[in-house]
Amino acid sequence: MPGNTFGKIFKISSFGESHGLAIGVIVDGLPAGLPIDVTFIQKQMDRRRPGQSKIVTQRKESDIAEIMSGTFEGKTTGTPLFMLIKNKDAKSKDYSHIADKYRPSHADFTYQEKYGIRDYRGGGRSSARETAARVAAGAVAMQLLHHHGISVNSYVHSVGKIALDKDYSQLDFSQIDSNDVRCPDADKAAEMEQLIKDIKKKGDTIGGTIKCVIKGLPVGLGEPVFDKLHADLGKAILSINACKGFEYGSGFDGTKMLGSEHNDVFVKDGDSISTSTNNSGGIQGGISNGMDIYFKAAFKPVATIIPAQQSVDKDGNATEVVGKGRHDPCVLPRAVPIVDAMAALVIADHLLRSRTARLES
Repeated sequence: MPGNTFGKIFKISSFGESHGLAIGVIVDGLPAGLPIDVTFIQKQMDRRRPGQSKIVTQRKESDIAEIMSGTFEGKTTGTPLFMLIKNKDAKSKDYSHIADKYRPSHADFTYQEKYGIRDYRGGGRSSARETAARVAAGAVAMQLLHHHGISVNSYVHSVGKIALDKDYSQLDFSQIDSNDVRCPDADKAAEMEQLIKDIKKKGDTIGGTIKCVIKGLPVGLGEPVFDKLHADLGKAILSINACKGFEYGSGFDGTKMLGSEHNDVFVKDGDSISTSTNNSGGIQGGISNGMDIYFKAAFKPVATIIPAQQSVDKDGNATEVVGKGRHDPCVLPRAVPIVDAMAALVIADHLLRSRTARLES
């Protein structure tokens, strides 16, 4: 199975399955001498881990990311950084009832058809459990970005039809983790949380959107043809389980504007050049222009629901599928650190790639 490696210079390779002994990630391309704060890595892992509140799956995993190699005396050595995350609360028997059945909107059918075999225990490699490895690697990437004055902040923008109507410039990002939903507006967060609880009681699920804001970027990240910065961000975010859409800058709303309204006018800002508006979302021609990058990602309702659904088994016979086990009624709260991680990995990779853009005198 190819496709388990991401990035060109700052490169990660993840491994493991939902109900295997462990999952993990190898981070290659890290410059030597970067101080690694293991407490920060664990903080990000805790934000993604299951069982953290009543509105997420109750699987109990400590999700401790153990650094096995790649550091010495608290700093990177320039060799591959290897992190291991052990699975401690896998309950494979919860999935025995779907060993030969295809769950609606899951990867069961496509995996079986493509590989001729599938790990039905929680979805195996297709499970969102795999994203823990991304968060561990992303936490390292965020530390590299912090060293260069770059920050990445994601938050829940909407759940179902309940949406945050404030611009991100009006929000206090320090409040993102002040509630279980991870929405930095207390009133909207309370509405969203109640909606998720109501949906959970019905045995159903609900989706929504996450917004991400990246600040402090230099001009010049991204390549102008196939490796446009927004294209790589789009691929990274769309690779996250349950993600169904990506838009940056003015996005689809920009299609309703005239060119004269949408164009970002350049202005002199002290000793630098900026734009008076930011409909471009910080990227022009596939290259960062120094303004904030902001994008929104859409996540579908979790596919596993409690009410019975009609399906077929591996032989094509009609059957019924009933959701069992421990599942999220809404993926958004736990997806926030995953969006952070994938965005940070893209920016870190392009930051290192940009060093080869021109010959320095």
